[in-house]
Amino acid sequence: MRDCVGHCASRQAARVRACSVLLALAASLYGQGLAAAAADDAALRAVIAGAHRSPDFVARDGARHPYETLSLFGIRPDMTVVEIWPGGGWYTEILAPYLRERGKLYATHFSVTSELKYFRELRADFLRKLAAAPALYDKVEVTEFDPPRAVAIAPPNSADLVLTFRNVHNWTMRGGGEERTLAAFAAMYAALKPGGILGVVDHRLPANRPLGDQQESGYLREDFVIGVAQRAGFRLVAKSEINANPKDHADHPDGVWNLPPSLRGDAAKRSDYLAIGESDRMTLKFIKPIH
Repeated sequence: MRDCVGHCASRQAARVRACSVLLALAASLYGQGLAAAAADDAALRAVIAGAHRSPDFVARDGARHPYETLSLFGIRPDMTVVEIWPGGGWYTEILAPYLRERGKLYATHFSVTSELKYFRELRADFLRKLAAAPALYDKVEVTEFDPPRAVAIAPPNSADLVLTFRNVHNWTMRGGGEERTLAAFAAMYAALKPGGILGVVDHRLPANRPLGDQQESGYLREDFVIGVAQRAGFRLVAKSEINANPKDHADHPDGVWNLPPSLRGDAAKRSDYLAIGESDRMTLKFIKPIH
């Protein structure tokens, strides 16, 4: 009996030691994870504060909230990221150096054969920007996107994160409407890994306005964007008011382009548009489900 008691006590002590080791390992890994997350956060803040950024771009940080927006979408420096239609490179100036050492950035721009001269010129300007600063942009891979014709934005199931900033309204307005928009979301879905994230920011039309107001205004109803994304297979996981602007009633003669930074239209009303600021924007986070 004494041998049995001693044996049981020995086994119990071994279990306690094993549990202690596992708890210590878990605590160590948790601590390492916190340290890594803190380092990633510091790196993102440092890039946003970097002297390499264009002054005109930095001036818009208060309206575009790059740190808060990218943090919501869960960006990390070891990710493969696709930036849809980067335009003049506002977000590229942040994403490229942040991802340069450990990650991968696909900048999927307008088609080189686009029927719109403005698109072709903006793509050419973007390529010149990359070539002028290889220390920042030499690892950026440029692809092209013109849904539904050209949709190979990155290898299938390769991206951790796809980002589209103020682009969905262009797909909705430029012919094809909802079906063109659906083709764009389907392409982004195809590029993402299962479990990958899609981050969407766009001009927001009030929920009580008719969908027909989307065609000329540049604004989109949030439920419309969510619905198209869900049709493509995405699941909505978060909405944020990070980029909201309650001063914007989304009812301007020339649509969203009356507001900064475009400031089109009647010069006499420019002070009114400046007082409103940039557009009210939805910020949506979707996931490609793991089946």
